[in-house]
Amino acid sequence: MSIVHPLVAPWGRFSLRSFYIDAPKPAIIDTGVTESPANMAAQLETLGRSVADVRWILLTHGHIDHMGGTTGLYERTGRQADVVIHEADVAFLRSREAHVEEWRQGRGRWLTDPEGEAHEIELLRAAIDGEMEPSIIVTGGETLALGDGIEMRVHSIPGHTEGAVAYELVGHGDVFVGDAVQAYGAASGFPGYEDPDRYRASLEYLRDVVRPERLYMGHPYRRADGTPFPEVLDAADAIEAIQGSIDNEARIRAAVRGRLEAGAVATDSPYSPFEAVADELGYSGDPTLEPAPFFTTMNAYVAHFGGANSPRSVR
Repeated sequence: MSIVHPLVAPWGRFSLRSFYIDAPKPAIIDTGVTESPANMAAQLETLGRSVADVRWILLTHGHIDHMGGTTGLYERTGRQADVVIHEADVAFLRSREAHVEEWRQGRGRWLTDPEGEAHEIELLRAAIDGEMEPSIIVTGGETLALGDGIEMRVHSIPGHTEGAVAYELVGHGDVFVGDAVQAYGAASGFPGYEDPDRYRASLEYLRDVVRPERLYMGHPYRRADGTPFPEVLDAADAIEAIQGSIDNEARIRAAVRGRLEAGAVATDSPYSPFEAVADELGYSGDPTLEPAPFFTTMNAYVAHFGGANSPRSVR
């Protein structure tokens, strides 16, 4: 009988997938946004479990939809749970303004509408229910004890964010990756990552070293044909999702590199100055919606390859 129970935390155009680990010292992996803890508590009640008994809150990375409800969930455990996050993403747990700064330095560089910026920043701040210090700061390689010999191993898998981690239930084959495996994107139809090389290297590590028997992703990510992967991926689905992520990164990299070498051109397109990239990739999603990672990923390649010197600068 599985000790893993998926929990759903609605947000924006799609829901976060959190997970409850039914161990002597129960764990919840990722906390959704401000309103999510109440939703999770109700879902646990249907399982005959109580959020007050949760003793581990394990964060896969520092984005708002994965850690925005951490303070509220921690309070609902009677402040008894240990909160775990990687050292590279710990600033996002400590400060709402760290999220605002990340947005401005990433996808916000390419969105020039002041009203849109104000809306995005208001959304960011509202989705985070508080600021707190983690109980445990990890770097990868740690093992966390959930009781009765049940252990969770931490794997550092940077790329989506610098502090992204996977949690592996030792000896069970269950691996929780947050947004580190995105295949061909979720509702936005595009994957998001901050460092393309580290994203690819982490995917190869998951494929070749961790080799999950069951894979749990943070959102309903999709196959190349646009159909969603299941909530729980078996070994074959896991390989398809991981390899699909690698293949899609290579496809995006080739398109971006070629267009940056040719020279980015600012246009009236919502994809400017990456309109040609969107056209080549057949991407037609709205890059201004949240969550929409198109500009996050474009910004990552600009940092990696150069070629677009500043937002909207090449005419």
